[in-house]
Amino acid sequence: MTGFGALLTLTGWRTGPPRTAGPSTAAPLADGHRRPRLTQTQLAILRDGATEEPFSSPLAYEERVGHYDCARCGSTVYRAADKYDSGTGWPAFVQPADPEAIRRSPEPKLEDVSQQVTCARCGGHLGRVYDDGPPPTGRRHCINGHALVFIATDA
Repeated sequence: MTGFGALLTLTGWRTGPPRTAGPSTAAPLADGHRRPRLTQTQLAILRDGATEEPFSSPLAYEERVGHYDCARCGSTVYRAADKYDSGTGWPAFVQPADPEAIRRSPEPKLEDVSQQVTCARCGGHLGRVYDDGPPPTGRRHCINGHALVFIATDA
């Protein structure tokens, strides 16, 4: 291709008909499968900052060894070893899997009571953190189970 058409192509402009959608661009999981689409509940929580009903997520009762990943991007945000039963109806953790895995920010309506917790990788809303948790941190990460995916491990 030469001339003006080549210039348009090199600068990102397209001169032909629109391209059709290609294969899914969803991030592949470790086993090669694609991450499933998010449910309306997951979208409301992760994207819009909603809160699930207490005791509505099976992850509140999960007791196996493993880790909890962000349902939006797959980043590991919490470990099962740091989970405890807070009696509130939401999965609760004393700390994130890694301090860099989450971001905490003030909540306008609840700033003296809690902080919002989001995934550091994708910004998805996960839940809230309170200063009434058990040792060693004294914090309770009260996380929406529908914002997480549990991955069981052998150890």
